[in-house]
Amino acid sequence: MYFVDTDPSRINFVNKNRQGKVVGFHRKKKLIDSYKNKIKNEPDLKFSKLARRLSEETGISYETVKKTIVKYLGGKPITQKKNQYGPTVNKEISTFDKCKILQKIHSFWLRQQIPTSKNILLAIKADPGLPSLNFKSLAKVIRDLGIEYTRSIHQMRALTEAEDIVLWRQKYIEDIRRYRNEGRTIYYLQETQVNVGRYSSKELWADVESSRKVEQMIVVHIGSVEGFVEGGLLCFESETNTSDCDDHMNEDIFYDWFCNILTLLEENSVIVFDNASHYNLKNHVPNTAWNKDCILKWFEGKGIVYDRSLKKDQLMEKVNEIRLIFDNYKRSVQEAINHNKAVLRLPPYHCHLSPMHLAWEVVARHVKINSCPCSNLDDVYNLFNEGVKLVTTEMWIDYVNSSIAYEDKLWNLGVITDSILNSMIYH
Repeated sequence: MYFVDTDPSRINFVNKNRQGKVVGFHRKKKLIDSYKNKIKNEPDLKFSKLARRLSEETGISYETVKKTIVKYLGGKPITQKKNQYGPTVNKEISTFDKCKILQKIHSFWLRQQIPTSKNILLAIKADPGLPSLNFKSLAKVIRDLGIEYTRSIHQMRALTEAEDIVLWRQKYIEDIRRYRNEGRTIYYLQETQVNVGRYSSKELWADVESSRKVEQMIVVHIGSVEGFVEGGLLCFESETNTSDCDDHMNEDIFYDWFCNILTLLEENSVIVFDNASHYNLKNHVPNTAWNKDCILKWFEGKGIVYDRSLKKDQLMEKVNEIRLIFDNYKRSVQEAINHNKAVLRLPPYHCHLSPMHLAWEVVARHVKINSCPCSNLDDVYNLFNEGVKLVTTEMWIDYVNSSIAYEDKLWNLGVITDSILNSMIYH
């Protein structure tokens, strides 16, 4: 910051534009307005002297002032710079899209390259299967993925995974390798949500809410290298089409299904859970983020009624007393243990570690091609049954081998990341 003494009675402080920073649209407009006023009051003033004076008064560099004025005099309008990396995404990014973005971040490290927001945006832009993002929307996705910014050489902000996610992944790969070496059958479980009724082609598959009021179906299945488990398909209508505190029934339906499916699985087998909502503790047991009314409704849904005069802190104490009873994931794990089954849980947004996502794509494609806006819940259920039969045992073997190959890559990811950062990071 410096000052220009244009009036002996006062000092004007001017914000000097930082070197390398782009001069914004509004500052350029003000610059042109100042130019018009000066040329009107001093028509004989030389251009170079005028540009120098405007530079001093606005804090914009002399060269930028000259270029902007020349552009204006040449009849070119002063326009706002368009976002280089696409428009802001108004809708939420789907879980599968986030998985693909995380995979792109992994791929940079595996190629011995440092992923940054800029090159990830370019990679997303080059993928027609992903929505366009800008820096702001990507930053939100990065937070959801548990990615952190790490300062490295040349002030680059490398995208690195949080330590707890890295440890979770390493433990998962270590455990599943051990179970596989023991010859135990590994089953992969996955849930998705489908909008049924009047939808656009983009609204059919929705792990985010549709902007319209539509029926929503929850679909769950389980499979292994031998194929989908016969009789394992679960389809049911979501109670509220939301994941808020009013949706009490979905987790109970899942739990009943899970208890029944355990009897269809091989003895001493392993079940891999994804991170879907209906067995996710944080979505179904109140926490401090819930308001008092939601907590009371949750209790009422469990057949428990408390005096509304109780404060939120008192209600949370009551929640903690019975939390384990209604923790759907822990209930399911305990039930699996009772049936001599082990349980693993995928790290968040690591769907490529499960062959189920490839098998599910085949089913999804069949449903998407053959469904129509007039399809009802029964129609979609039948399409799912047809799609499941399209995935052969040979296809499952390929999908499992693909997930194992990806496990091998990610097993060394932490070592690769640390090696690159240790040689480049600032201390």
